[in-house]
Amino acid sequence: MTTIILEKVPVGLRGELTRWMLEVATGVFVGTVSALVRDLLWEKVIEKGKNGRCILVHRTNNEQGFAIRMHGDSKRSILNLEGLTLIAVKNAAWENYMQEKAERQEKQLRRIHNLEGNLAASTLTVENSELESI
Repeated sequence: MTTIILEKVPVGLRGELTRWMLEVATGVFVGTVSALVRDLLWEKVIEKGKNGRCILVHRTNNEQGFAIRMHGDSKRSILNLEGLTLIAVKNAAWENYMQEKAERQEKQLRRIHNLEGNLAASTLTVENSELESI
């Protein structure tokens, strides 16, 4: 069994998927297809889904009995924790943390750049004073 969930994708893509699967609700497709067809459909979904959100869930031989693929939604990501698939949801606190981290890294880069500039300037001063003494 394979399930594909589409949000904010072109209507034409949904129409193409109805050739292979049943649309049981708006944007929710269910069907039994081979692994080759499933992978080809997923490639088409990624290619034509562009700015939308796409999720593929299919049966597989692992502890949970299914695998998940996601495309397009940056607020959720798939984590593999010791063989278990988990979904991590990035909330506002996470966004703030990442922004603060980026700002700290930018400050460190500016400090390094300033140190390199000061070092180069002091080297030039030393070289000029040595040339003047000759």
